[in-house]
Amino acid sequence: MQNDHRDFDHGKLDGIYGEKPFDLFHKWYREAFETGQMEPNAFVLSTVDECNRPSSRILYLKAMADDNYVFFTNYNSHKGTDLAQNPNASMLFFWPGKERQIRIEGAVEKIDDAESDAYFESRPRGSQIGAWASNQSDILIERDDLENRVIEFADKFKEHVPRPPHWGGYMLKPRLIEFWQGRPSRLHDRIVYELENDSWKIFRKNP
Repeated sequence: MQNDHRDFDHGKLDGIYGEKPFDLFHKWYREAFETGQMEPNAFVLSTVDECNRPSSRILYLKAMADDNYVFFTNYNSHKGTDLAQNPNASMLFFWPGKERQIRIEGAVEKIDDAESDAYFESRPRGSQIGAWASNQSDILIERDDLENRVIEFADKFKEHVPRPPHWGGYMLKPRLIEFWQGRPSRLHDRIVYELENDSWKIFRKNP
């Protein structure tokens, strides 16, 4: 696939990309869907535990709210435990067919319960039951234990499945967003927005 590098040029940055990074994020995100990139809303979430040991996993972006990035998970999971101890995290989107990646750094906090309730209501019943049945990240001795809990909660919630108190949404509030566009000879473009005193500073980095 031939890539279009016109998003970036060789001139000065002032006035080219906008004062905030979100228009460019939306443009690249939309183009990832339009060009058939695999799992275009997937991203790598990296967190750090109390011993400064990093861990990463793939999640799905579910929404953007007031320029914050929203995802959902089990609050008792490994990532949930990490975020309770250290809210700083990073997100990484990668679309190899476009030779593009976007790296986002910021602090994470839980979203309102009402928003988590609304999203949980939209999920398939099987996923709702799974949120109750899985003690996410805990050791599982036998697969049968999990499957038996699925049966138990499916029987318990025959009609409506409420949202578990240990499951819901987070939003990452960005303080740095880097746009990476691949170019020949590894002379890639790296355009960085960094939040300073409530305004975005924009600069290039060497590849």
